[in-house]
Amino acid sequence: QVQLVESGGGSVQAGGSLRLSCAASGYTRSNKCVGWFRQAPGKEREGVAAYYTGSDTEYYAESVKGRFTISQDTAKKTVTLEMNSLKPEDTAVYYCALRLICYREDWDARITYAHWGQGTQVTVSS
Repeated sequence: QVQLVESGGGSVQAGGSLRLSCAASGYTRSNKCVGWFRQAPGKEREGVAAYYTGSDTEYYAESVKGRFTISQDTAKKTVTLEMNSLKPEDTAVYYCALRLICYREDWDARITYAHWGQGTQVTVSS
């Protein structure tokens, strides 16, 4: 059974930084696509970034390009989302999700991800 556990959420002031980690267990394939999504109150869940371990390819939403960085920590077997220059509009519950392969045209399509974590709250105050 695949399980995803997020960690690293919290509260920061605008301009600050946070690092989120996603640890996957029970997944036996050699490569994976790990996506980070977020959902703010009253809004739909949206894709933030994704990482495909098979080619070390990164994908980002336009709203976070240049501020967020997604990467793989091979030793810890986690995928990390480094969030800098945070804005109040980044406030949301952040989820990591997993599927087999990332594709440029649909990495942010939440319906394509079979496995989801429980989410971690990120709050950015102005």
